[in-house]
Formats: sequence, C-alpha cells, structure tokens
Amino acid sequence: MAAMTIRNIDEALKRKLRIRAATHGRSMEDEARAILRAVLASEDPVTVPLGEAIQRRFSALGGVELPDIVREPIRDVELDG
Repeated sequence: MAAMTIRNIDEALKRKLRIRAATHGRSMEDEARAILRAVLASEDPVTVPLGEAIQRRFSALGGVELPDIVREPIRDVELDG
C-alpha cells in the first residue's frame, strides 16, 4: 500500500481532523483515509459543460440586458500581388 505525507496543514484544520477522528473513534490517519474514500467515491464522473456550470452558478442573480452592438458589414480584402 502506498504512503502519503501531507505537509503544511494549518493548526485549525489539524484540530478539526483530530476532533472528527475522536468522534468516530479513529486515529487521525484513519479519519483522513475515510474522508478521502468518501469524497472520491461520491465524485460524479460526468463533468458539467462550462456554460451550464456558469449558468447554474449565476442564475439566482438574474439576467442583464446587453445592448445590441452596431457592426459594419464585412469588407472585401484587396490583395496586391
């Protein structure tokens, strides 16, 4: 089985992990393993398209009306050669 070391964990996070581990009657290492297992098992392998994710995130804010952009017709390109 592979070993992993996680460095630079702030004290508040370490304290929360210690409390959570004690609540579940596990060591901190076992608790971290259980957290990883639970999170990765529930991960949805289907990714949401970017546009849909943006729409979901901001739909509660309401929409905005953007002004029409006045554009010029496409001009022919003259190539001197």
